[in-house]
Amino acid sequence: MWSRVRRLFTIKTKFEAYLVIYGLGLGAIERGVHYLQTYPGIGGWLLFAACPVAVFMAGGRVLDSLDHYRGED
Repeated sequence: MWSRVRRLFTIKTKFEAYLVIYGLGLGAIERGVHYLQTYPGIGGWLLFAACPVAVFMAGGRVLDSLDHYRGED
């Protein structure tokens, strides 16, 4: 039974990976806007810039692990 539940949360295709990355990106930009409102000035802009960079790193990792999971190099 647990294997059936686990399959629901497994990213199997690149389309699913791109949907997850898109969701992460939307959340990161929302967090960045919050940082800009909370910390005006250069500090807020630096925190804003860090949010999408984290999504780029996570997105690359998701796509690489998907290729590795499927056996491609």
